[in-house]
Amino acid sequence: MTLSTVPRYDRDRIDAVGGHAVVVGASVAGLVTGRVLADAFETVTVIDRVTLPDDPATRRGVPQGAHVHALQEAGRATLEDLFPGYVEDLLSAGGLLIDAMSDFVHYEKGGFLAQGETRRPMYTASRPLMEQVIRRRLADHEGVTLRPNCQQTDYLTDGGATIVRGVEVRDDGEADELRADLVVDATGRTSKTPRWLDDHGYAAPPVDEVTIDIAYSTVMVERAPDDRRAFFVPPDPPRTRGAGVFPIEDGRWQATLVGVHGDHPPTDPGAIAEFAATLPVSELRQLFDSQNWVSEDVSHYPFPCNRRRRFEDLDEFPDGLVVTGDALSSFNPIYGQGMSVAALEALVLHETLATADRSELPLRFFDEVEPIVDVPWSIAVGGDFEFPSTTGPKPRGTDLFNRYVARLLRKAQTDWRLREAIARVFMMEKSPSSLLRPGVAWRVLKPARPDIVMCSDAHPTADRGSSP
Repeated sequence: MTLSTVPRYDRDRIDAVGGHAVVVGASVAGLVTGRVLADAFETVTVIDRVTLPDDPATRRGVPQGAHVHALQEAGRATLEDLFPGYVEDLLSAGGLLIDAMSDFVHYEKGGFLAQGETRRPMYTASRPLMEQVIRRRLADHEGVTLRPNCQQTDYLTDGGATIVRGVEVRDDGEADELRADLVVDATGRTSKTPRWLDDHGYAAPPVDEVTIDIAYSTVMVERAPDDRRAFFVPPDPPRTRGAGVFPIEDGRWQATLVGVHGDHPPTDPGAIAEFAATLPVSELRQLFDSQNWVSEDVSHYPFPCNRRRRFEDLDEFPDGLVVTGDALSSFNPIYGQGMSVAALEALVLHETLATADRSELPLRFFDEVEPIVDVPWSIAVGGDFEFPSTTGPKPRGTDLFNRYVARLLRKAQTDWRLREAIARVFMMEKSPSSLLRPGVAWRVLKPARPDIVMCSDAHPTADRGSSP
């Protein structure tokens, strides 16, 4: 399920469900969940164990927040539905609007993807700024309270652990109880819910892990105000290195270098440019060499594996509790899908609340959200399995589909319509199966014209006079 198949947000779909809901974790997943719960509950409390800053600063406990993030179309459209005027607020706060078909320079399979003949808007900003705008809009919503420095210590239950009735917390060192009709775990990969289930007589969810052993190193580089190019050079076998460079607020580029299967980018500032020079896009080395760095700090983030907790496989689960966001599944961040997945999961929760009573809610939600997770999981895991060293459960048909996509990407270097088709998939507008439709498949599989000569020595924006 993608943006094209998930029911769009409709406030009138839902009636009052309960008095109070608690969301544990003020990540993007927690914030958008808090917004949909505000339609169903009289009051909503979103707690987080760390400070929630007023400015767009990377939060402690969100190590990935310092690195490049992409707001895919599925996420943008959903955020705009939940918070009308969100993108206007983001732009007013310093975010940028770029064209994903021309400003966005994508190098893969030995060449640059063709520039598009139609525009596709894409909004860029740092993750902290995107999150801050959401947080401010949610805090302004009637009945919603954000409680920072509030650490969950346990779930409150009915005694037999068949119903979760709230959370025990420690707020600025003081023990407290927050009674609730529904609790949502949005605490991310470190979620303690699986262990809690095991400790209280439930089966913990089966876990799929696909190991890619990737790491990220990010620096901030000064950017001319009129230069809005973004660069995307994913690792591509046998090349284990890649990069993502996005224009963000305050006249900066956020430049993230990546390496898979142990070929990790350096944390030493002096070695960053040398790592970038090994990539097949010369502009990246020029960017690091010619532009001033905002600071000498290098943010580093290791990501060992894709992880999916299959709550949908459970037969029993306590009422009054659901799990969402990275606590459900987290993917190789190179594909930039996390925020959009969280937004779509919030829509599914909204729809489930509209059609299920409280006793049916958790297991029904897990069943309904499974097809949402299937799409980014297949994209991320499928891409990771292009590397022979990747280990873990491989989805059926991965190798065949990867060969097809590789051919599609090569054809997309001269066919902008194929670039647009795959962009719609990566932006979670459409399912990967859309790439197999006759109109697309014919363009992918037809023989190449002998008079077309592929050239990957210069990227398609080189004639715009905007070198770093």
